[in-house]
Amino acid sequence: MEIKGRLFAILEEQSGTTAKGTWKKQEFILETIEQFPRKVCISLWGEKTEFLRHFAIGDEINVYINLESREYNQRWFTDVRAWKIDKESGQTTVSTPSVQNQTQEVADGSKGDFNPTTEDLPF
Repeated sequence: MEIKGRLFAILEEQSGTTAKGTWKKQEFILETIEQFPRKVCISLWGEKTEFLRHFAIGDEINVYINLESREYNQRWFTDVRAWKIDKESGQTTVSTPSVQNQTQEVADGSKGDFNPTTEDLPF
């Protein structure tokens, strides 16, 4: 999915350690550009937290997201995760690295190029 708007705020980076290793998360607020603007909290995980270094508050951006909900104690929580961010400047689009350009490890341990437009799963 794609959502367009203005970068409204960048929240403080969070990090921690679990049994699976270390993690880091960066959240930001996007304000939609419409008659009645809405604010959406979007998260970046791992190395994707570097994406926001290319942008400033007030920049108009396109954010490509995945939505996922999960249940915990009979309550549902929805996560909005970005996997690519573009900044429009005139007719030129400046892109951050996307999933399409990254090499993914295949289940057998070999490396292969994963292109979500042509393949269903990276493994």
